[in-house]
Amino acid sequence: MWGPEGLDEVEAELLGRPEELKGKDVLEIGAGAAQCARWLAGQGARPVALDLSHRQLQHALRIGGSFPLVCADASALPFADASFDLACSAYGALPFVADPRLVLREVRRVLRPGGRFVFSVTHPIRWAFPDEPGPEGLSVSASYFDRTPYVEQDDEGRAVYVEHHRTLGDRVRDVVAAGFRLVDLVEPEWPAWNTAEWGGWSPLRGSLIPGTAIFVCERD
Repeated sequence: MWGPEGLDEVEAELLGRPEELKGKDVLEIGAGAAQCARWLAGQGARPVALDLSHRQLQHALRIGGSFPLVCADASALPFADASFDLACSAYGALPFVADPRLVLREVRRVLRPGGRFVFSVTHPIRWAFPDEPGPEGLSVSASYFDRTPYVEQDDEGRAVYVEHHRTLGDRVRDVVAAGFRLVDLVEPEWPAWNTAEWGGWSPLRGSLIPGTAIFVCERD
């Protein structure tokens, strides 16, 4: 699943046709509980699920799966050059690092020539609007060009959650600077069947402004 809109890989085929996934070595970055890796394994791929959070990987262990789980930093991948055919990340890693080019360069390094990396993030335009699902979330409240990170702190002032804003142009330049070719930029529309509200996500907002941006990149 690429984002809250409900666009899934079965429909989108951004990593390739289902029959092409069988036997492919695939790295999921920012895997969380490894939902994507579990689906890929079901298609006959050979996934590896990587996440910085040991606790998230413990969830993945409890759910189960016959693929490797790796606890590591996405900006310093513990794999040899040209180890994978494909890589993917659904709302993982990239929004949470100050310099996403470090991650993108590492992903390119571990991909084989012709390898594809598909990643999704919150659509940059969402940063200009309040994170509310109702009408109050439809009025611009901040500058789209303000790249100040969103930070949550504990009672002692330590950062416990940090998310970094990049404009759409920033994201494109990051991809190109890391040595990728941008094949496609997908902005899923909110489907009529999805009536869910969650956080700032809702049919109301989703029908008017994009919520997810999916970047399809290839290593030439």
